[in-house]
Amino acid sequence: MKLSFLNTMSRQLEEFRPIDDKNIRMYTCGPTVYNYAHIGNFRAYIFEDLLRRVIKLNGYNLTHTMNLTDVDDKTIRDSQSASMSLNDFTAIYKKAFFDDIDTLNIERAEHYPAATDYIQEMINMIQILVDKGIAYQAEDNSVYYSINKFEDYGKLAKIDRDNQRAGVRIKADEYEKESVSDFALWKSYSQADGDVKWDSPWGPGRPGWHIECSAMSKATLGDHFDIHTGGIDNMFPHHEDEIAQSEASNGCKYVNYWMHCAHLQVNGKKMSKSLGNFHTINELTEHGYCGEEIRWVLIATHYRVGLNFEIDSSTLESKSLQEAKTAISRINNFIERVNDKAGDSSSEEISALCQSSKDKFLHGLNDDLNIAEGLAAMFEFIRAVNKALDDNADVSKEEVIDTMKYFNTILDVMTFEKKDDIPKEIIDLAHERIQARKDKDWGRADEIRDEITAKGYVVEDSPEGPKVKRV
Repeated sequence: MKLSFLNTMSRQLEEFRPIDDKNIRMYTCGPTVYNYAHIGNFRAYIFEDLLRRVIKLNGYNLTHTMNLTDVDDKTIRDSQSASMSLNDFTAIYKKAFFDDIDTLNIERAEHYPAATDYIQEMINMIQILVDKGIAYQAEDNSVYYSINKFEDYGKLAKIDRDNQRAGVRIKADEYEKESVSDFALWKSYSQADGDVKWDSPWGPGRPGWHIECSAMSKATLGDHFDIHTGGIDNMFPHHEDEIAQSEASNGCKYVNYWMHCAHLQVNGKKMSKSLGNFHTINELTEHGYCGEEIRWVLIATHYRVGLNFEIDSSTLESKSLQEAKTAISRINNFIERVNDKAGDSSSEEISALCQSSKDKFLHGLNDDLNIAEGLAAMFEFIRAVNKALDDNADVSKEEVIDTMKYFNTILDVMTFEKKDDIPKEIIDLAHERIQARKDKDWGRADEIRDEITAKGYVVEDSPEGPKVKRV
């Protein structure tokens, strides 16, 4: 199947047709660096990582921009509360963001523009809109976009403007869908901004949130590019305003394909600090979960389907992460078995299986990132190879491992290197457990097994005897 996406603009599945043959340009809305990103944020970033990898798996070259919003209402408010400069304050959360994406094996984008580095580009774009009569300076000295001057305003979110409650204008960066109003491009300076201000033709102030992405995407990707993504909550007003600004300023279509990721909920409820179900990557890893387990939870549900993350927010015991641990262990145990049991050559059936499994995997992912079909192809492959090994069929270690590595170019949760030697204390516990079982002291045997598990290992009983493996 050719690469196809559900385009939010048309609400239809469309075959992907790049602007420039094999060179794809993509923009994704990155973090607002006023706090640590939470697992809900990373649901979107993992979706974008999946999209990025699938594009590359199809043989395209990719230029990917993810912005860092380091000046907006929230960054200014919280830096003032912390009595820190804006740059020093946001630097903390920029570093934390990059640490987290490394933990989750998210590939780095080609560009990470920070808003404060592109103020002049924003001023230039606003000036074009003012000169065209699409933007105006109001009595509060801020510059606003006149949505009545852009005929197609609302085309992404499918807003019926005639039946919406409309105000005169909105200065805040974020607002409700009911407020279909002129929005701020440049905010005039106020005392609450402290020392956060830049000079402009309209007086000192700072940019509005929406113009930031229009200017940074133009600077790094050009006036017209292939794909723009974000969480579903970004569709309105943020992406709608981006379209209005960019198309009115640049005089051409802004983006060909819009893709939006559904929300993540925690135990069926919206994540919020007030509910005590607000979880960061660092919090989960400190509790003992690994990045691959968190990645699996976030990647294994289709991006347009709401994801329910199950966790006891008081103890951080998580059904979702335990299921991820089990799935990844199954995959890595299979890889170990292939390394131990497979030979140097495959039968024709196994060679054909390797190729057809890759084809099925890619076919699923090319259907709007259908991860369920892709995972089904992989687990079907694992079952078939395991049966071949059970039957002592000819199975090539290299061929099977190469197929698993193909799957892992997308999943990035597998371990292919031999694991470290088991520590002596774990081996001693395993021997003690063997003796307890011989003595029919089942209670003590279970206690030892639990102790081994708590130290990050697992004992598997097999016909050849107990085997200890790292979890």
